[in-house]
Amino acid sequence: MEIVLSGIRPTGNLHLGNYFGAMKSFLRLQEEFTCFFFIADWHSLTTHPRPGDIVGSVRGIMAEYLACGLDPGKAAIYVQSDVREVLELYLYLNMNAYLGELERTTTFKEKARQQPDNVNAGLLTYPTLMAADILLHRAHKVPVGKDQEQNMEMARHYARRFNAMYGCDLFPEPESFALSGEAVKIPGLDGSGKMGKSEGNAIYLVDDAATIRKKVMRAVTDSGPTAPGGVKPEAIQNLFTLLRAVSAPDVYAHFDGLYDRCAIRYGDLKKQLAEDIIAFCAPIRERALAYAADVAYMERVAAEGAGKARESAARTLKEARRQIGFRP
Repeated sequence: MEIVLSGIRPTGNLHLGNYFGAMKSFLRLQEEFTCFFFIADWHSLTTHPRPGDIVGSVRGIMAEYLACGLDPGKAAIYVQSDVREVLELYLYLNMNAYLGELERTTTFKEKARQQPDNVNAGLLTYPTLMAADILLHRAHKVPVGKDQEQNMEMARHYARRFNAMYGCDLFPEPESFALSGEAVKIPGLDGSGKMGKSEGNAIYLVDDAATIRKKVMRAVTDSGPTAPGGVKPEAIQNLFTLLRAVSAPDVYAHFDGLYDRCAIRYGDLKKQLAEDIIAFCAPIRERALAYAADVAYMERVAAEGAGKARESAARTLKEARRQIGFRP
């Protein structure tokens, strides 16, 4: 069976964009493939977070993974730093990675501009650590966004380079896996085309009702339609996209009809949207809080996931060492 791998950095809570953009697809993937889902806490060190932030964020993401429906009985769910084998492969890949190619990566140049006082070696070698995460399990498919495509190409490049250097076919070239069908692009509340943490325009799955209402009522709108059947501006279309994702079809049709007839009141639309988001998120929030409070269960899930991941990693590293020439 083909192997699918996906990781998320513990930089905050999951939002509606994460759920509709990836999580729904992950729920399907865990039924069809051998899946490894991990929390990339080592990757977060490129920004030097505080220890408390790492621990809290890892637990939060793990609880939300489980609350959304990822099943530790069907997929390996683990924390990156629990699988030390990734560091050994990271070392081997770094030995065959060159300064020029690392300096040319878009993610490195962007991060170097964003944090000029913290351009560390981990930031430079981010693509090799990402490649190690993937190649460690000899993954075939990796669900990623377009912003990670260059790093995916580097992972394929490192796989080819290792195979050519040592005359083997140990690593398959991982395929960027488009999350189509189930995946829906959820826009932000600020009129932009993407909901995200850094954009500050997100509704998080664990937001309480009051917070959701406040965020939605602040969403960007305009003065209203000026002609029947007109095209919705981006900010308004964003609200309707959210409405389609969380509301009943008849609710969407009701407000869409009001817009077409120039009879819509955005305040009413926002109030309905807020209540529907609250109703959608409430069960996930309740489960996430319950999982987060059950520390023993969370640790057991992480340990079992790490065990599965280390078993996979051990097979890869045994062969990698043999190809390189190290003793068993």
